[in-house]
Amino acid sequence: MRQIDLHTHTTASDGLHRPADNVRMAMEAGLAGVAITDHDTVAGVEEAIREGERLGIVVVPGVEISTSYDGTEIHVLGYCMNVEDPIFLARLADQRKVRDSRNEGILARLAELGIQVSMEELREIAGRDDNPEETIGRPHIADALVRLGVVGSVQEAFDRYLAKGSAAYVDPPPRITPMEAYRWIREAGGAAIVAHPGLYRREELAEILLDGAGLGGADGVEAYHSDHTAEQSDRYRQLADARGKIVTGGSDFHGARKGGVYHGPIGNRTVDISVLEQLRAVARGEGR
Repeated sequence: MRQIDLHTHTTASDGLHRPADNVRMAMEAGLAGVAITDHDTVAGVEEAIREGERLGIVVVPGVEISTSYDGTEIHVLGYCMNVEDPIFLARLADQRKVRDSRNEGILARLAELGIQVSMEELREIAGRDDNPEETIGRPHIADALVRLGVVGSVQEAFDRYLAKGSAAYVDPPPRITPMEAYRWIREAGGAAIVAHPGLYRREELAEILLDGAGLGGADGVEAYHSDHTAEQSDRYRQLADARGKIVTGGSDFHGARKGGVYHGPIGNRTVDISVLEQLRAVARGEGR
């Protein structure tokens, strides 16, 4: 009971399970704790904390912010922020508007291809009302394409329509830089971590994002991720260790779709719970 999964998603963004469900799954997996890191929202954190208190599981308040650097979409994980900070919440709301604009662009592109999907259908698939604090993303659009019979799986939806270079892909409107996301997180009292650098397919970015390109680097890197190879995890750990940065890890759990777990199940990648104290110390401004 010393392991913690620092990367999971819920129905507050593009996960399939409610925040309380993630906490219960963490307990069933024998974990000491779990982080809730939804895309551009902290709407699921409160429910998860309540369930964690009931079950005796540590719940780490988190977020995953979408940014852009040198033409590549980069995700930044934030931990231990004040999730009631009004400035931080307003900034996340602006981020969600960018995501909404991209969704509308994708639906328009699909319509040009003769595939009709409405925002109402996406909200139904996401299982929610029009809640401005929750996000809808490409996985929900992929689910819609599966339901319509356009594709046979979520992976096929991304390969044919939603991934970069595919038929309905739309570049998001201008996003903030990773360095701006670091600042947002720190100003809300948190620690900023580079998420899954192995997914960017540009190995030089891990060092750049840790060092901050002269603009202030991240507090650490997610070395252990469901889609990282052992060699990648070792490299990112070494990069962080050489800089005195934090090494984190998590499953990036989103839930099971069509029998397959997106990225990995809760507990698939973990770190020792002592990493949480490192995050808390940095969030307090110690050793940064």
